Order: sequence, then structure tokens, then C-alpha cells
Amino acid sequence: MRTLAAAALVLVAIPAFAAERPAIKVNRWQEDRSDTSLTLGLTLRERIETGDAASFGGEPSDASLSQRFQVHADARRGGWQGFVQVEDVRAFGRRDIGPADQNRLDLRLAFVGYESEVWGGKANVRVGRQDFPIDQQRFLSARDGPGVRQSFDAVWADWSRGDWKLAGFVSQPVQYHDREAFDDTSSGNVRLDLIRVERKAPGGAVSAYAARFARSTARYVDAVGEEDRQAYDLRYLGAAGALDWDLEAMVQRGDVGASDARAWAAGGRIGWTLKALAWKPRLGFQVDTASGDARPGDGRVGTFDPLYPNAAYFTRAAYTGYANLVHVKPSVTVTPAKGLAVTAALAGQWRRETTDAIYAQPFIPLSGTAGRGGRWTGAYAHLRADYAFNPSLTGTIEAVHYEAGSALRASGRDDSDYLGVELKYGW
Repeated sequence: MRTLAAAALVLVAIPAFAAERPAIKVNRWQEDRSDTSLTLGLTLRERIETGDAASFGGEPSDASLSQRFQVHADARRGGWQGFVQVEDVRAFGRRDIGPADQNRLDLRLAFVGYESEVWGGKANVRVGRQDFPIDQQRFLSARDGPGVRQSFDAVWADWSRGDWKLAGFVSQPVQYHDREAFDDTSSGNVRLDLIRVERKAPGGAVSAYAARFARSTARYVDAVGEEDRQAYDLRYLGAAGALDWDLEAMVQRGDVGASDARAWAAGGRIGWTLKALAWKPRLGFQVDTASGDARPGDGRVGTFDPLYPNAAYFTRAAYTGYANLVHVKPSVTVTPAKGLAVTAALAGQWRRETTDAIYAQPFIPLSGTAGRGGRWTGAYAHLRADYAFNPSLTGTIEAVHYEAGSALRASGRDDSDYLGVELKYGW
């Protein structure tokens, strides 16, 4: 393929002017570099996906190749940083291509940042197109699951001192198009602003943030119009001995057209690692719940909006979204070899309100599900293996079988299967 050939050419032709390349991170701009450096690099992700009865039978079975190719330049001098990343994302063989699936030759990131000592702490400011995944990325993420990651045209500032860290940004989320090269845009029609505080605690950290999400046109099952939604989030992350936990809750208030928005969600992941046993098994338990709209036509929208979820929080199959649901998932993860982690899980899903729809990723109501069937959405089996071949190359194999419940079958939907194989290379 042309993109693969270009990747190989760049690998050979582009030099790196930094003395030593740092460890590769998901967000390449966060890599630890010297005060004065100029580094060029690339990221290539190839993912083959096949699905039987995709979208619970709402779409025919298919197989596709998702390809993400990114090239970046990172310049540093003193406290200054300039970062530019161009990407080309293709979805070969996919029948229904959306804004998160394909984005041929466009500007993904371009910002200038400055870091300095202020009031006895460290301060950072970034201006330009950037991303900023927040916490567990349940509700706000860089959307690394699909082919096209989410960027924001924004001004970001943070300050940290001792156990405290303050951060905030004002932004216009990038809206993705695939008509021609370099056609992605942002405007005041969609806004996301946030302020966050974090304090380290024994064994972990507590954080809270307040955000405002606004868009000129929103469409819900029970409301249509201009949306202005405020979100208030609290999270507690930590570990103590063999136990680890990640707990988060969010409340949303605001307006959608002539209706009030009143929604909430909560999620938790708890694990216990048996370090004395072979393969160091981790027993995990995950619970998630989000509100739905209880009474249509009452002038109140109760459906939780997950804002910018990572679309792979439950599984990479991305069958359901974080709205109007109850999700329970026990799991076990083992490490049979260095660099290899294998996870097996069984999960059950219900919807909170039968009057509201079942939602697919990222926030799409499945037609015919609102007001039909019971609460039982279904159950799924999940198997995943991740392997690090070396610091630059990782691989993932993931399989999901979803057994449709009464709420899905009432709308004519059926069981669904997913298999994905991914390789990711960074240089």
C-alpha cells in the first residue's frame, strides 16, 4: 500500500537530532526529551477487524482494515516546545465510514507550549491544536480506539506544586471531514471548556473538574435544539498492596432546546493482584451505570452524554455506549510471559430506563429500541491478549461474543461477534 511504502521510506530517510530517543508514549508530544532537541518520528497502526452480524444484526457481516499513519516533528529549546503532527487514516473495506473512521491527509496536532517556574511550582501553557485525555477517559479522551483520534483547537494551562495540580482549557473540538486533504475545522458551534484540580493522596490521587459543553444543534430521543451542558466530575484513583481501584462519578446539568438536562453516571474498576502466584493473576471487577430518559415529553432530558469517550472502554468491539446502562464485568488478567498480558471476562448489561434507547458508540440511539423490550440488553464474553515485541512494536488480539438480550431482540436485533488483530509501531 502507498502509506506503508511511505512509512518505510520515512523510517530510512528521517534523522533524529536528539541525543537519545525517549520511551514511546501514546501521546507522542508527552515524551521526555532534552531541553534542546529536534526529533522527527512516526506512528503506524494497522488493525484488521471482522464482525458477524455487526451492530447486533443491524448491519451485514464484514471485514475491514483500519490504517493510521502519523508523522510528527517535536522541537524543544529551553522551556519552549513546538509540536506538529500530520496524519493519514484509511478504512479499507468498511461499508459505513464515519468521521471517526477515516481522515485522509490532515493536520492532527500543531501547538506551541512553554514551561517555567511560577510561584514555587511548574507552569505549562499550550496554544494550538492539541489533545488532552482526562483521567480514565470514560467521559473525555483522545479517542484512541477508532482510527481518527480527537483533537481540540485550544488554550491549555496547568500549574503544579507539591501534591497539588491545577489545570484548565478553553477549546473548540475539531470536526472531522474526509472530502479533501486538510479540510478539518473547528468553530464556536461546538465548545468544551474545563477546569480541574488534583491532589495526591496516600497511595493515589483525588481529582475533580467542572466542564461546559455547548453545541448549536443537538438531537436526543426526547429533545432537539441548542445544547448547553455543565458537567461536574469526581475521581479517586489509588493502590494499596495487592489492591488497586479507580472510582469516578459525574453529574450533568443544563439545557437542550426547551428541555432541561439532568443526567449522571458513575464507574468503578477494582482489582486484586495475586503476586505470589505464577503469572501474577489480577482479579478485576468493573461496574458502570449511566442515567437514561425516564419520561418522554416531560421537558427533561435524563440521558447521560458521555462527551468524548474513548470508544474502547468496554471492548474494542464498541457495541454499546456509556448512556442509559448498567454494566457489570468480572475479569481475570494473567502475565504468562514477559511483555504478554491476557485478559478474560464475562459481562452483563441492562438499560436503566426502558423508555429510552440502547446506545451504540459513541452516542447513537439504536432505532426501534426506545420503549420496546425489557431492561436486559445482553451479555458478552471478552478475550484479549496484548504483547510488547519490543519498545517500538506492540500487538493486540481481541475477540468478543455478544449474546443479545430481550431489549435488543424486541427491535429485531441478534447476537454479534467481533475479532480484531492490531499491530502498532512507533519510531
